[in-house]
Amino acid sequence: MTDTILVVNCGSSSLKLALFDQQFKKIASALAERLNNPDAFAHIAGQEAPVPLPTGADHGQALASLVKAFNESGYMSQPPKAIGHRVVHGGETFRESTLVSDDTMTAIEACAELAPLHNPVNLEGIRAMRELFPDIPHVVVFDTAFHLTLPPRAYRYALPEQCYTDWSIRRYGFHGTSHSFMVQEAANRLNQTPATTSIISAHLGNGCSITAIRDGLSVDTSMGLTPLEGLVMGTRSGDVDPGLFDFLAARGISAADAHHMLNYDSGLLGLSGQTNDMRTLCELADHGHEPSRLAIDVFCFRLARYIGAMTSSLDRLDALVFTGGIGENSARVRSQTASHLKLLGVRLDEELNHHHGRISDGRIESPESNYPVLVIPTNEELVIAREANLRAHN
Repeated sequence: MTDTILVVNCGSSSLKLALFDQQFKKIASALAERLNNPDAFAHIAGQEAPVPLPTGADHGQALASLVKAFNESGYMSQPPKAIGHRVVHGGETFRESTLVSDDTMTAIEACAELAPLHNPVNLEGIRAMRELFPDIPHVVVFDTAFHLTLPPRAYRYALPEQCYTDWSIRRYGFHGTSHSFMVQEAANRLNQTPATTSIISAHLGNGCSITAIRDGLSVDTSMGLTPLEGLVMGTRSGDVDPGLFDFLAARGISAADAHHMLNYDSGLLGLSGQTNDMRTLCELADHGHEPSRLAIDVFCFRLARYIGAMTSSLDRLDALVFTGGIGENSARVRSQTASHLKLLGVRLDEELNHHHGRISDGRIESPESNYPVLVIPTNEELVIAREANLRAHN
């Protein structure tokens, strides 16, 4: 056994592996995509040759192939000391990371109806890795756990009591590992402790969410029962009028088709009719493509509106933080969003914003701004590695 920690992140048709040393420095990473399809493929970062996979490989087969490739490459000639697994939904059962046991697996499976696209494949990855490494600790880290500090006024929907008591319908929130990392990093850069830091954290990628964090604890967030609610995203609609479903049903669109549309054909892709990639949208908008410009406008306006809403859960704001692929790399999105926040006194230094805060320790606000504005690269894998190390050896 080595002093390494392996992090496993299984998505609906993909998986990521990351290997950390005892100082939490990433040693190696790997990616497999298009799983359960004939063209499934995998590779280790920094290596040109792909990792061979069985035709139509599932998550378990891909994990076995990548672990073998890690061994052959010299990254993991012996088992790691712990394995951390990302699980999307822990319901109200899991308020923190926990060691994997048979009971844990049963409880995660019970939450599967709340995340039918994610929890089953998360479980598949855990089962596969427990078979490969039965004698070392496995730890699960939940996207939802960070948000279980929300007060009832923030997590309850205005629905009959039975919906909550019998069916657990409530706001859960997601991207918890990213948002928890943001408050830690923001506190470091502001010379504060997480327990004394209050921020609004905007995680913007293909999936987007925003969270109000007061004194280190999540007190409001945009995603709800599922990851569909809230901000405009790459292919997800975000907030829509619930009456839309009756409207669509009257036109012959089934619940399944409506679900697919809102999750896979909407958001930036639906508005632009072209792409869910923000970089491409900006290029198209600059060349006069009006639907792409509209997609960016709606995305930024909805984000600014949610930022304003999140202030109602805070008694002070130490920083507005941008992260995720779009949040970290799109100066246009940050600038356009800030332009809607003049009443809050948010002002950016456009030169610092242009450089994504990389020349200013993440700070991009101007001297006139009422609040610090930070760009912080997220590192969810690092959070999972730290949690795995902590739980496995306590």
